[in-house]
Amino acid sequence: MLIAAVRVVVHTATNGQYGFHRDELQTLDDARHLDWGFVVYPPITPLLARFELALFGTSLAGFRFFAAVAVSTVMVLAGLIAKELGGTRKTQVLAAVATGVAPFSLVQGAVLQYVSFDYLWGVSAAYFLIRLLKSENPRWWIAVGVMLGLGMETRYTMGFLALGIVGAVLLTPARRYLRSGWLWAGVGISLLIFLPNLIWQARHQFISLDFLAHLHARDLAQGRYKDFYREQFLTCVNVVTVPLTLLGLWFYLLREEGRRYRLVGWTFVVTFVLFAVAGARSYYTAPLYPMLLAGGSVLLQILLRDARPLLSRVVYRAQWVSIAVSGLAVALLTMPITPRGSASWKFANRTHDQFREEVGWPELAQSVARIYNSLSPEERQTTGILTGNYGEGGALNLYGPPLGLPHAMSLTNSFWYRGYDPKLPQIVIVTGFDLEEGRKLFASCAVAGKNTNPDGVVNEESRDHPDILLCRNLRMPWPVYWARFRRYG
Repeated sequence: MLIAAVRVVVHTATNGQYGFHRDELQTLDDARHLDWGFVVYPPITPLLARFELALFGTSLAGFRFFAAVAVSTVMVLAGLIAKELGGTRKTQVLAAVATGVAPFSLVQGAVLQYVSFDYLWGVSAAYFLIRLLKSENPRWWIAVGVMLGLGMETRYTMGFLALGIVGAVLLTPARRYLRSGWLWAGVGISLLIFLPNLIWQARHQFISLDFLAHLHARDLAQGRYKDFYREQFLTCVNVVTVPLTLLGLWFYLLREEGRRYRLVGWTFVVTFVLFAVAGARSYYTAPLYPMLLAGGSVLLQILLRDARPLLSRVVYRAQWVSIAVSGLAVALLTMPITPRGSASWKFANRTHDQFREEVGWPELAQSVARIYNSLSPEERQTTGILTGNYGEGGALNLYGPPLGLPHAMSLTNSFWYRGYDPKLPQIVIVTGFDLEEGRKLFASCAVAGKNTNPDGVVNEESRDHPDILLCRNLRMPWPVYWARFRRYG
């Protein structure tokens, strides 16, 4: 608990370093329009974001607080799993810290995304499965069902874990629980928790299925699935804890000490195979690994129990030194610790895109405001703002109002449901479109500004659509345009 609490403090102290990530800007805007569902995700993450807005305003550290708590709680759960499996205090700490130094875990404590909470619910479900199997008390199916239901209200990939548990039940002696009313009560509770979003989807033509199909096709075209297997050991777990991961799988599937927990091992195998066959991004499997790290830590304890004291000390010290060194290195690469523009910051940008998508948003609002204020008062009354993606829409709706800007429109994801400007603007400041596209849509269009950032960071905004356009007279009625040009992203 103390280690997890310290981690929350570290995240809170460092999470205000750069700026909002483009994904956070979408969630922030969705949080102001709460519903039982959104195009990109179910309702829990925007709901938590709304709580954070109420508590902390638009403070970066405050907005990311619940995510930091979620991933830190997963460390505690990994330690508790090790405890249930017979791990000593030292083994519990090893399981917790090994979980906490995973690159995935460190990244998700530094940004508010639904992935952080999906991680928490998935590991919680595994913990309650362990409690169920150890006690043979079928009432724990209720807790498992609650976690799966919360998971489905957070991220639809939780369905893969649910199917993995079903497959594991059928493949192991846990089949006996199929005769238990508690198992079916757990199923019923999970469905009841998920029901509001299911109804929302039905009322919106299951729009998230269209979004997910678009996302899958895009990721496939961009080759985002090609490193699925390699990144299991580079992203979901720290490279130095891979031996513990493999020991964990051995413990659950093959060791006599893990016989009671075969269901857990098969849950990992079946869920992993389902993700691999479906063509998932590598980090989708991240919630599966803390239970392996806990099992591996316990098996290491068992293997070294009868070893010579010197050998035991050498192995444990080697493991802890490697965790400390690699954990610090990964933290510097993935957490917003070093100053923006520093050598280490630039090196981190070459390994991932997390940081570079957190810069330039206030500058975008300032650039749009300059264009808006260059118009006459009469022109401003008929001027609107149209954005090409959710990051721009969220940024302009966050930073724009203090600058006097009107509400920004966007065709992307749930922004589309919020509609177009009711004043049917004749003059439109356009971001996220290139000039050729703008001229096809409007009677006249010209470049009026640039989307840049003070550090010259090359990111999606500055690279792919750097022009800010000033356009006049949409070539079709706004309702027709809105119905025809919906976007996903």
